[in-house]
Amino acid sequence: MAKSAQPSTRRLLARKNGWADPAAWLRVASGDGWPGDIMPIGVPRSWAATVFALSAVFAGSVSLFSTNGLHRHWGMIAVCAYVAGLVALLAWRSRGFDLALVIAIGGALATPLFWNAATGRRQPEVGVITRSAARLVHHHSPYQSAAALASAHNVNLFNPYLPVMSLFGIPRALFGPGVLTDPRLWFGLAFLAIFGLALAAAGARQVVRWTVLVAASPIIAFELAVGGTDVPILALMCLGLALLWRRPRLVLAGVALGVASAAKATAWPAVCIAAIMVGVRDGPRPALRFTGSAVAACAVLIGPVAALWPSALIENTILFPLGLASMRSPAASPLPGHMLAQTSHIGHIVAVVLLVLACVAVAVGVVLRPPRTVPAAALWLILGLTVMFTLAPATRYGYYVYPSGLLAWLGISLLGQHWPGRRNVPPGAEPPREITSHATLV
Repeated sequence: MAKSAQPSTRRLLARKNGWADPAAWLRVASGDGWPGDIMPIGVPRSWAATVFALSAVFAGSVSLFSTNGLHRHWGMIAVCAYVAGLVALLAWRSRGFDLALVIAIGGALATPLFWNAATGRRQPEVGVITRSAARLVHHHSPYQSAAALASAHNVNLFNPYLPVMSLFGIPRALFGPGVLTDPRLWFGLAFLAIFGLALAAAGARQVVRWTVLVAASPIIAFELAVGGTDVPILALMCLGLALLWRRPRLVLAGVALGVASAAKATAWPAVCIAAIMVGVRDGPRPALRFTGSAVAACAVLIGPVAALWPSALIENTILFPLGLASMRSPAASPLPGHMLAQTSHIGHIVAVVLLVLACVAVAVGVVLRPPRTVPAAALWLILGLTVMFTLAPATRYGYYVYPSGLLAWLGISLLGQHWPGRRNVPPGAEPPREITSHATLV
């Protein structure tokens, strides 16, 4: 009798604590397995169903309203996958979630990615990566010279990425075109491995399921299927923050963020905010160790190119993204910064000034109210990146993968703090003193 009444007791407890409280659901999800309304990842079935439904709405909207044929193609395939996953989730209570994950990762990510790779359908940045890798292999520099770019008529000859990004095109440069040498495949594999490590280091549970769910969501799947250059950088940023959280590993965290910074400049704010957080939480010496590791890793990877081809590096990675080169970046989503920059030359200057002022305002906020925990640092980073992408003269919607992905990583990691059978730690709390006292160790 007592055992049969257990699910009812769990439901009553959940009602008492509120249906929208994940901690309440996880506290009652204990004993002889998961109750019927709780998924293996520790959230109510209705939450998981909402994720699949919203993903289907997004994919359907892309297929109907996008003016880009490559994007519409992804939307048509992905909407079918998300709807099928939602049906599986609702129809099969015991294993429906796992089946939904398989359908979503196969339909929304793997199928369009491999189809696009096999047919050569891609966004221009994928071609930029492959050409830069070929130049790196044959000419030892991933960049066209400033003189060559001055007379260029093809905007895709510019390479706005830092040297590490070219490594994802090395397989194609060495072995030729093919599905297995497509940079998007290596972007995806890097994301799955690094993001999974970031979740594990931050204390998340059911790491494989969560990693697959995030990868299958439109946040990652859409980006990877058509381009994907931002996805591995996002994963490295999450890993760098995760290594500063529960059992801080300052040198490893610095190396992770340093490598990300040597691939795209979008990772630089993460280094600055994390350094401030470590300094406030652990003191100046640990902050110096972390910052030194990040700067050293970045310098080792960028230094040779900067020393041998400084003008090419500046022309491609600084002047071109800011719209100050002979040609302007084709990144052109209708966001405030881009819309203002398109009005006139004065409008472009005003957009750059507004971007600088906004970044300075965020930096002042971080200094005046410095983050003392990793979650606080992540929220400051999310705010800063959102402002930066909104006001940048050359921008696109795809850049919002950074704040969206960071928010997903942070939420999943905090959810792991309330997992059944684990000693509860208040959300955002740092490790006990005996752990943080070892923060200077690798």
